[in-house]
Amino acid sequence: MKAILSAAAAACVLVLTAPWASAQFQYPFQNPDLPAEERVGHIISLMTLEEKIACLGTNPSVPRLGIRGSSHSEGLHGLALGGPGGWGRPTPIPTTQFAQEIGMGETWDPDLVRLAGGVEGYEARYIRQSEKTHRGNLVIRAPNADLGRDPRWGRTEETFGEDPYFNGRMVTAMVKGLQGDDPKYWLTASLMKHFLANSNEDGRGGSSSDFDERLLREYYSVPFRMGVIDGGSNAYMAAYNAMNHIPMTVNPILRDITMKEWGLNGIICTDAGSLRNMVNPKLHNYYKDLAEGTAGAIKAGINQFLENANVYGPAAKEAIQKGLLTEKDIDDVIKGEFRVMIKLGLLDPPERVKYAAIQGDEEVWKRAGHQEIAKRVARESVVLLKNANGFLPLNKASMKSIAVLGPLADVVALDWYSGTPGYVVTPLQGIKDKLGSGITVNYVPKADVDGAIKAARESDVAVVFVGNHPTCDAGWAKCPTPSDGKEAMDRKAINLEQEEFVKQIYAANPKTVVVLLASFPIAINWSQEHIPAILHITHNAQEEGTAIADALFGDIDPGGRLVQTWPKSLDQVPPMMDYDIRHGRTYMYFKGDPLYPFGYGLSYTTFKYSNLKTSAARLRAAGEIMVSVEVTNTGKRQGDEVVQLYVKHLNSKVDRPAKELKGFQRVTLKPNETRTVQIAVKAADLAYWNVAGHRWTVEPDQVRIMVGSSSADSRLDKTIAVVE
Repeated sequence: MKAILSAAAAACVLVLTAPWASAQFQYPFQNPDLPAEERVGHIISLMTLEEKIACLGTNPSVPRLGIRGSSHSEGLHGLALGGPGGWGRPTPIPTTQFAQEIGMGETWDPDLVRLAGGVEGYEARYIRQSEKTHRGNLVIRAPNADLGRDPRWGRTEETFGEDPYFNGRMVTAMVKGLQGDDPKYWLTASLMKHFLANSNEDGRGGSSSDFDERLLREYYSVPFRMGVIDGGSNAYMAAYNAMNHIPMTVNPILRDITMKEWGLNGIICTDAGSLRNMVNPKLHNYYKDLAEGTAGAIKAGINQFLENANVYGPAAKEAIQKGLLTEKDIDDVIKGEFRVMIKLGLLDPPERVKYAAIQGDEEVWKRAGHQEIAKRVARESVVLLKNANGFLPLNKASMKSIAVLGPLADVVALDWYSGTPGYVVTPLQGIKDKLGSGITVNYVPKADVDGAIKAARESDVAVVFVGNHPTCDAGWAKCPTPSDGKEAMDRKAINLEQEEFVKQIYAANPKTVVVLLASFPIAINWSQEHIPAILHITHNAQEEGTAIADALFGDIDPGGRLVQTWPKSLDQVPPMMDYDIRHGRTYMYFKGDPLYPFGYGLSYTTFKYSNLKTSAARLRAAGEIMVSVEVTNTGKRQGDEVVQLYVKHLNSKVDRPAKELKGFQRVTLKPNETRTVQIAVKAADLAYWNVAGHRWTVEPDQVRIMVGSSSADSRLDKTIAVVE
């Protein structure tokens, strides 16, 4: 009580004597015209030790000072305020739900991903500020900036893909969408997950991801760096795993790289239970007790523990009593939380904050613009994997009946981090809406195999909906089907068990289309060889059925492209815990022929590439070069092409990948239309990490620029010189 009274008295002195204080503010930190660092310092000066320790949780509120902070909400592909994973209050609030993050990646459309982030940020503000709800939070755990280096990873659905540059572009887009375009305030705060090298679920609480310094700089950290420097994110979550046997919760790179080099000075939080994992003898076993672990985490830069207050609170007090931690150590880290709160406008008068006006009485997911963006994401995420002899699109005019079959035909399967959509369009509903009453739709529930075979035999065309279930249709850490995976469970196989069902349907009717709903690469070798047409889409999109029906019947041209290498079997993939991607991971180092390469996707039309040019023949180490190519739609229908630019270093002094993505652009072309696509390549993006010099180095070299439609389909190339 004495400490609280002293703090209050100090506050009164500050208010009465400070020359910059305004009579309209009870405390100086409430004055939005003061520099942010000054305001943060004032807050810290007024707080008691108990209040500071309380702010080490994920809700940095100080009720005595009238400070209402913001906790976190999940938001990988739509705000999650209730859903399969329980991420929210007991009563779910409907929100707009997009395709899974890997599905958003498969759009190859950063501008669209930014719009989706904007929808999510708007809904978070709306729900928090609405008179009806006053729920939700403004720190959004999204995007996931991890890299999908292995097809067995259970959380592959949460990543944008396997390429660092590509993921960085998408992460940057999502961050900008979530945080808005106002120069002073953020719409919401983007908290990226999970720093760093977090792509195994089995044993994750105590495992170590081991690799060298160049892979740290050139691969695993790239999307996070781009999210901070290019996107403006000032928050992230540290991963469960260790890196080179130092738990990420206390790894020195939190300070040495993200804070000192990138300039991040906001929120760094633990993952749930990470503090306890560090003292668990069966997991990291890195500290002897919670007091040591808490002190180590705070000194490393952690300012929010995703733990019960009964865990980190007493541990922090004990650490101070034992001299392991000082109050100033806590002061230094919790400043980051208040910096984020100032950017969110949470300490300012509402009339000064642009986004404070976002509120209303209607359900926000009903906004037509939000639904349209959800529809666009779903449509652009559809990937055409096979189309023998132009089997697709289906011709409604020549069709009398269609069989809609398979376990995923009449469901939009939500994943562990889904919110609650206001509505969903299942594949069956999408097809029915598309066809109307003139064509018979023969739907058979998933359990009736004999009925499905009969329906296929009696229909003009059979469409089979198969794939994984994103929650394994089971409880936590349970996946009855070996090829399924999710958080806490890596996949034990990459084949499709349901392919036996596909074979039965194909035997009954060779005019069969497979729609593969998948969160990760699946080795559908038999289907690729025999089935005439295969479409792929991920889960969770509320407009899933609309997008599929549009693609099946040609109202859209499937323009999605894969964002991972799909192997034919696990024989083509190194051991799960081998984090050295040079041993055969990703398109950059893959050995052999994959089932589908990175960047792959077909179209209902054809495209011709011509006239590849560079703005100069030489690229200086501090400059950039503009690459242009003409792309022509040589078919008879409008279509989308994703122009992909890769580079290969021809005379590098260090080991380099076989090729690296350094630019891409999705374009829509009418029949016979030609467009000049321009992609800038910065010399800085061609640098390697010089371990001896501890810096990025752009070396003199000959660099081949390759432009085409996938990592395995370069149409044109040109060599330029990189000079000092």
